[in-house]
Order: sequence, then structure tokens, then C-alpha cells
Amino acid sequence: MLATRSKETKVPQPTSIGHDADHFWQDGPGPAFAAVGSRAEGLTAAEAAERLARFGPNEVAAERRRSIPAKILRRLAEPMVAILLTAAAVSGATGEWPSFVIILAIVAASITLDVVQEHRAEKTAEALRRSVAIHADVLRDGAVVRVPVDRLVPGDVVRLEAGDLVPADGIVLAAHGARADEALLTGEPLPVDKRPGPSGATDAADATDALFGGTGLVSGSATMLVLRTGAATRFGGIAAALEAAEVPTAFEVGLHRLGVLIVRLTVFLVLGVLLAHLVSHRPVVESFLFAVALAVGLTPELLPMIVTVSLSRGALRMAERKVVVKRLGSIHDLGSMDVLATDKTGTLTEARIALTGHPGADGSESGRVLMLAAANAALGTGIRSPLDEAILAGSGGAAAAGWARIADIPFDFERRRVTVLAERDGERIVIVKGAPEEVRARATRIENADGTLAPLDAAAAARLEVFEAARAGEGMRLLAVGWRPAAGQETLDEAGEAELVFAGWCVFVDPPKASAAAAVLRLKAAGVHVKVISGDAAPVVQHLVATLGLPHRGLLTGHEIEAMTDSALAHRVGSVDLFARVSPDQKLRIIRALKARGHRVGFIGDGINDAPALKAADVGISVDGATDVARAAADMILLAPDLGVLADGIEEGRRTYANIMKYVRMGTSSNFGNMLSMAIASLAIPFLPLTPVQVLINNLLYDLSEVGIPFDRADPQETARPHGWDMADILRFTLVMGPLSSVFDLLTFALLALVFSAEPAVFRTAWFAESMTTQILVIFVIRTAAPAWTSRPHRVLVATSLGALAVALLLALTPLGAPFGFVPLPPTLLATLAVLVVAYLTLAEFVKRWAMAPPRRGRHVRVAAGTAGR
Repeated sequence: MLATRSKETKVPQPTSIGHDADHFWQDGPGPAFAAVGSRAEGLTAAEAAERLARFGPNEVAAERRRSIPAKILRRLAEPMVAILLTAAAVSGATGEWPSFVIILAIVAASITLDVVQEHRAEKTAEALRRSVAIHADVLRDGAVVRVPVDRLVPGDVVRLEAGDLVPADGIVLAAHGARADEALLTGEPLPVDKRPGPSGATDAADATDALFGGTGLVSGSATMLVLRTGAATRFGGIAAALEAAEVPTAFEVGLHRLGVLIVRLTVFLVLGVLLAHLVSHRPVVESFLFAVALAVGLTPELLPMIVTVSLSRGALRMAERKVVVKRLGSIHDLGSMDVLATDKTGTLTEARIALTGHPGADGSESGRVLMLAAANAALGTGIRSPLDEAILAGSGGAAAAGWARIADIPFDFERRRVTVLAERDGERIVIVKGAPEEVRARATRIENADGTLAPLDAAAAARLEVFEAARAGEGMRLLAVGWRPAAGQETLDEAGEAELVFAGWCVFVDPPKASAAAAVLRLKAAGVHVKVISGDAAPVVQHLVATLGLPHRGLLTGHEIEAMTDSALAHRVGSVDLFARVSPDQKLRIIRALKARGHRVGFIGDGINDAPALKAADVGISVDGATDVARAAADMILLAPDLGVLADGIEEGRRTYANIMKYVRMGTSSNFGNMLSMAIASLAIPFLPLTPVQVLINNLLYDLSEVGIPFDRADPQETARPHGWDMADILRFTLVMGPLSSVFDLLTFALLALVFSAEPAVFRTAWFAESMTTQILVIFVIRTAAPAWTSRPHRVLVATSLGALAVALLLALTPLGAPFGFVPLPPTLLATLAVLVVAYLTLAEFVKRWAMAPPRRGRHVRVAAGTAGR
């Protein structure tokens, strides 16, 4: 047992796989088993547990999960926090200890909230990912068990089928028609054949005897011996470089641009005030501390926390709606999506495929066609499709009885056919089943109902095509069946698929999903245009959308797409909603063409051939029962393959974005307005309108009042259309609502100075009370574009806002505020302030309708060209 070996004899992970894999094949796989202390029947559970503890989980991204101290250090290095720490240092160096303490309290509160919420969000996301974790078939204790791929260890023996993700690096012990897509590692688009035995390769890209983690098996089956896991794999070795080169998402670009906007506003205002103070010969230290306080006041310290809480709560709510989020930022991207590309199976249809007929070449029902198709479906070793299951169910199993497989070529999406060399009662034949055009192209004769053969001439070919078109026009799916005699043949290759006898077809129906039409109309009402991308024939696709009554424009076939350049395709995709008989690379081209047109694109896919398009889309969406490759490439997993579920997810994504934008609008406008007021007043009156400490208290309490925003509701109009980071809209709102509050602040200043002749302490106390009351209560006005009294805020937001306001008024109007320079106010002054507050809130209600006006039609554009891939 490996677990009982001494430390010195523990087997390390091999350091070379790929171009050095041949040395494991000196006399069979024995040297490879010896290298990792394993055997043909795999490891025992105890051995696997010991190795998991030693090598760690089989995941290349494990190092991304930072410890809590590392998270704190990372935030301390962020620009906004750096501004606050600099301000604290200046305050401490000049003896302003109250300012020093308050700024550190702001930093500590912000970082604590952010780190705690990020940690919770990570645990939430991890739990959701675990719910749709990818598993592998592994030999443990001599039996095949399903194990999460992150539990694999060197020495495991893994069995793979088409559609499986290769979970680690290793060598091929056995293979049958196995081909792997290694474009992720090599950049080569064509699948690579995999087989046991020395490959003679000098480069890993040519190592047919090696399999690499992160790639996918696109056809056939294989058994592999795991040699390296996690960061020790080839993919793990380049993961850091891939991550560094990854293009930022739309969400990340938007946050960055917002940060740049805030920095510009801060620099403009702070430097202007500091320069004006110095020109006016104000005290240098006092002026500098005031400028520092303004900088702190303009900094939205809680933005990271608000974003993290909003996204994590959004992920939980989406999970309740049967959408599992793998990448938190994709919640925003889903809400901004304006085009959804989807296959029809499972989303527009019930995915309950049934065999409805098996006519021969003359159109009449033929038992021989069913027998040949059932034998092919039963004996093929590749991934068994729903069509195969329907054939076997329709035949009752009897049609395939007595046949034995000699050899086969599994299905793949380029060939679009399955070929089996089979034998029964001494008769050995090749049976081909696949797309009608693929089988017809390889046939030279047809089989008549009486068993006689006739040439497949032009007239016969035309009759076959007419039959296929008629069935497709009725919404039926067809697979053609052909055969040829193969007496004495022992092996099979693609050359053996020539000169077939065309026997007939299997005809299938997949009923339209009753809820699909309503779901598509719901998506359209939400500003999401649905495009159908299918591998089925054009008449099948057209019949389905006609049956469902779905609005659509134009159709392109794979043949037409093949003849188009990328620019020509980009020109056409905007006016075409149906795409038929498309290949995997054409799906990818369609997604890229839509993105080139400026659309935010979502793509739903569940097959091996969908992985490239899933990765290229702004939001890749798969389903719980999808292939491992598709689920690994997706950003989200639908637990129910229904467009209605996705529509719910889109609504939740927009709700999450709406709450983030509430904080952005409130924080930038209120902070800018207050700081602008103080900057102007500081130049017009002989003393500071607020001391630096009072500015910091104002900022801290206002930030705390907004902690409840992630819990808030969103109005229907906020979730009705796709959104996107629009700095022009944010800036417009800031420059309208901010100065509006400044107007009332300056009116307050004038009344205090000219009417009440307020001395400095009274002036500061009155303005602090007015400022806190207006900027907190206006939250309930500007949190919605609708009239404030028609939109109910969440009780958590009500509690945090009114709680912060109560603390502010207690400090300003009671002896509790004396240490901070606050004094009691006369009743007449309080009444005047109350009138000003009511007037401001009333005017804000009317002005916000212009400041929050929806973007003009057609203005929804991409945040940046840098969002073209993930």
C-alpha cells in the first residue's frame, strides 16, 4: 500500500509528459505504472486519499484563492485606499489625531466589510460550482466510481468518453476512435488522434500517446493513466500566462472606467481648492488638511463591498431560479446581453426525441432499415446520442440482436456519421448512419423494398432529396442508413465508407416546447433578440419556428456561411435570425460576427461542438446535463433547459446591476455635491464650513447609510432593457444632481451667514445637520426613476439609511457631538433647515427625471473593444 510507504520512497509527480512520453512504452505501460506507483486496476481509496493530501486538489486555479491576510494587503494597495492612508498619515503627522482615527476607522470598516463579503461570496460561488461539478469515471479498488475531477491524483486510471473533459495529464492506456481537441494548448483547430504505444513525437503537440488536462475528447473513448495533476500539468504551467493575457470582462472594464472618472473629479476639485486657498493666503496646514478631507469625501470607499455583496446575493437568487453562476461578473454581463444565440433542442423543443418511422429508399416502411440502424446504434462505441436512444427504444432491442462488432469509427461533428463493421450469422457488413447528405454522397446504389439493388443515378438521388425535404418541411429530423458487404474485412477506416448501398432513413420528431414561444416573447420584450443556431436542416428549423409562431428574419445555411468572409458574415448576421446546418467552427464565427457588430452576446450550448462558441460569447450558458467540455467552458449552468429560466436569470442580473448603479449614482453625486459646496464656501467665508474631522464623520455616516443598497428592490423599468456601463450617463447624473444639492447648500450658507449671523460652531453644526439629512433622505428619491412614493425600498435599506441619519442628528443636536465641535441649535434655525430639506427633496424629485433619463434608442454600445473574449 502506498499509504504505508516511508517518506523517502514516496513517488513524485513525473516531470515530463508529452514529448518524453515514449519512455513509458519500453515494454507496454509497465514503466508508466511504476513511475507513479499504480497498476492496471487503479489505486485503492486509501492510496488516493494519501496522494490527495500530498499533491493537493487537481485544480490549476487553486492558488488564486488568497488567504484573508493576502486579501487585506491587496486592498491596502488599491488606489482609493491609498488615498485614505495618505490622508491618515498626513493627519497624524500634523497632530490631527481625531482625523487620523476617523480615517483609519473608515479604512478598517471598508476593508473588513469588503473582505468578509468577498470571503462569503467565494464560499457561495464554490458551493454553487460544487453543485454542478465535473466528475470522472475512475478505477478505485478495482471498480469504476464517479469522482469529482479535483479529487484525482497521480496513478489514477480514468475512463473517458466523447464529450468528457480530460481531467489531468497522462498517457493513453487504451483507445478506440479517440480524438482530442487540444486547441487550448497548441492552437491547432483540428482534433488529434489518440492511441496507446510510442508516438515517436519530438513535441508534445504531436504526442498521440499522451492526453493533457483542460483539453476535451471529441470522439471515441479512451482509458488514461494520470501522471500529473493540478499546477503540475501542462495547462497548469501556462495558466498564469493565460490569466495574465486574458482580456478584461465588460464588468471589469466598467469598474475601471468608473475609478478613472472618480480620480479625475477628485484631482480637479482638490487641487483647485488647495490652489485657491494658497492664493488667498489661508493657513497652509489647515488648507492641506481640508483638501485631504475633500479627497476622502470624494472616495467611494464601500464600492468594492457594495459590488461584492450585490453579485454574491445575485448569485444566490439566481440559484433559487435554477441558474448556477460560475463567474460572478457574468451576472452583470447576462443583464447587458442583447442577443441570445441558442440551439433548438431542449430550449425550443422538449428534447424528447422519438422515432416515428423508418422508411426505405422507396418511402415505404422498412424493417431492414430499422434493423441496420439499431445494430449501428447498439454497436457504436462513441457517445450515444438521443437519436441512438430513440432508435433502440423504437426497435425494442430485438432489431439489434445477434450482431457483433468487429470495428467501428465513432461519431464526430466534422464527419457527422457513425460507421460500424458488424457481423451476424456469418454475414459481415459495414453499416453507416448519419446526416442524409453525408450518406448519399458515399452511396452508389439504393436498396429496393424487395431487396434488389439499383443504381443511385441522378433521378434516384433527386427522389431521395425530395423525400428528405418533405419530411424536414414537416419538422422531422432524418438520419440516413447505408451499408455495404465486407466479407473477410477485419479493420475499418474512412476509405471503407465508400460505395454504399442507400437503405433508407430513420425519421424522428422532437415536439416543440409549449413554453418556448412565451419565453422568446418575454426575452424580446426585455430587449434580447433570440437567434437559432442549429445543426439541423433548414426546413426543420423553419418548421419549428413557424409552429411556435416565433418572429424571425432571414436564414443562412452552413454552406452559405462557408462561402462568406468574416466581414461579409458580420454584415449579414444582424438581419438573420435562423442558422441551419452549421458546423462547430461556423457557430464560433457567428458569435464573433455578432460581437463585431457591437452586440453583447449570450450563447446556450451543451455539446462538445459548442465549447468554442461558449468560450467566445460574452456569456456562455450551458445546462446541467451537458458534456463536461461544454460545462467547463460556460459561465453559467441552467439546472433546467428552459428559456423561461434564463429570462428569470436575465432579470436578476439586471436587478444586481441596478443596485450597483444606485450606489454609484448616490455616491458620486452626493459626494461631489457636498465637496463642491464646501470648496466654494471655504473660499467665500473666513472659516472652514466643516472641520476636516466633521467632513470625515459626514463621509463615514453617509457610506454606512448605503450599506443596505445590495438588498434593495429594482423597479420594472430598471430590468426591462439591456444595460451597460455608460460613463456619460453617470457623469451627467453627477453633474446634475451634485450641483443641485450644492445650490441648496449655498442657500443654507447664505441664510446662516446673512439671516442668522451664525458663528462658526453654529454654522458648522447647522450645515452638517442639513447636509446629512438631505443626502441621506435623497437616497429614497434617486434610488428609483419612478416617483419616489410609488417605489418601496427594501427594509434593510430603510434601516441603514434612517439609522445613519439618527446617529448624525444625535451627534449634531445633542451633547454627544461636543467633542467634534457641534453645538445646540435654536428652534427657528431648525425649522428653517427643515423647510430647506423639504424644498430640496421636492425639487430633486422633478430634476432626477432628466438626470436619469433613459439612453436614446440605439445608444446601447459595448463598454470597450477589449471585451471580445474571456
